[in-house]
Amino acid sequence: MKMERKREQKRAAILESAIGTFRADGYIGASMDDIARKAGVTKQTVYRYFESKEALYQAALEAQRDKSHSRFINELDREDTREALLHFARGFVGKHLSNEHLATMRLLMAEGPEAPEMTRAHFALGPRETREHLARFLVERFGMEDPEYAIKVLLSTLLSMTTEVLIGRCASPTQEEMDLHAEKTVGIFMKLLP
Repeated sequence: MKMERKREQKRAAILESAIGTFRADGYIGASMDDIARKAGVTKQTVYRYFESKEALYQAALEAQRDKSHSRFINELDREDTREALLHFARGFVGKHLSNEHLATMRLLMAEGPEAPEMTRAHFALGPRETREHLARFLVERFGMEDPEYAIKVLLSTLLSMTTEVLIGRCASPTQEEMDLHAEKTVGIFMKLLP
């Protein structure tokens, strides 16, 4: 039991170091030596826990996701369909406008073309899970046979506010502005559904 706790502490220290290093140095600039040094372990120890830089990056993204407690996907389990979509949309917009997510997206935009493994790690984590839950929701609640296009429309519209912030067209919106964006998007989306 004590040994297991020690292993978890080492893993957590490596992840914390990795998150800080990726933020400070980028994915390409981050070295496994620096991550190990900052975590207070050897490079071999890092590789014992994570087989590659890509695996470590994906685990760091997962740790950030879990730490943020943003489980907007679970909002789709609400009984009332409109309320489920509205709470999902609010959570989705809030998560995608968080400082952590914006920093991750800026890193992807800057380094993704040179480090496709980083982009793979990112898209293996969140977007697929969100799309799968939304697809199931739309099939069950609206009887859609092929919900992919509806999902694309909904998520693209919700993300439009994030795009504006990422390209510097506007400052980060207030909570009230984010909620209004989510409400208007859901209202229009519901009118388009069968």
